[in-house]
Amino acid sequence: MSGGYSRDFLRTRLELPSPQATTILLDYTHFSVRFRVTRKLAAIVGVNINGKELVPLAREGSWHVDDRIPREQQAGPDLYKNNAFDRGHLVRRLDPVWGDAATAKKANQDTFSYTNAAPQIDDFNQGKELWVGLEDHVLGHADAHDAKLSVFTGPVFVDDDPVYRGVQIPRKFWKIAAWTNDAKLAAVGFVLDQSPMLGKVELKKAIGQRLLEGEPPPLGPFRTFQVPIGQIADLTGLSLSRLINADRLVKGQRESGMETKAIRLESADQIRL
Repeated sequence: MSGGYSRDFLRTRLELPSPQATTILLDYTHFSVRFRVTRKLAAIVGVNINGKELVPLAREGSWHVDDRIPREQQAGPDLYKNNAFDRGHLVRRLDPVWGDAATAKKANQDTFSYTNAAPQIDDFNQGKELWVGLEDHVLGHADAHDAKLSVFTGPVFVDDDPVYRGVQIPRKFWKIAAWTNDAKLAAVGFVLDQSPMLGKVELKKAIGQRLLEGEPPPLGPFRTFQVPIGQIADLTGLSLSRLINADRLVKGQRESGMETKAIRLESADQIRL
């Protein structure tokens, strides 16, 4: 298989969620993007990861616009020039890089499409490092027979997200990893918050002033949480009922008689699988 996201990749069918707002479906090698033109960013990406066939390619690739969408409708290179924003891969670069050598090489380059990028502050503190490694940790604990994951990722779009160079900058991102145990679906959900202070009125004023001066918003330290998948559905408006029912965090907390709640992660060892 070398097309886009496959709903039949796991031992139980799992569709790529579809936002309520209009999006354009773009298929790449082993992953797909639902692109929201009104925000110039992907609304959701879905990738199939085959842990047994991953190819450890070096980090090489050139960022490019996708010619299936008009250039002016994509958050392209101008957004990321001379500021603190990274072109954050939504589908992590290594996740779709599996299969034969040609397919793996194509998948690697496909991840460098601007339709798969989102603006994230480049400060690689502990929170963001943890976020980048979530797939590795979950894959290591997923079904040992299949070693397969399907992962969905996207920004949380809010109407009052700050505008910078014509693009509204998401404050939060979410991720859901799904796998099968004995053909039964299991899933975990996470949220990355890159703006823990943005709710404060005085900081909103400071942000507005910095944006007027052409500076990126002061988005503060990264915080990573494992959250009930139902909270991601509430944040995004996505229909995630199958994934909610498969949520390992909620299952474990209920079995322990605990309150169902999010966990702030300081290390991967805290992840509930």
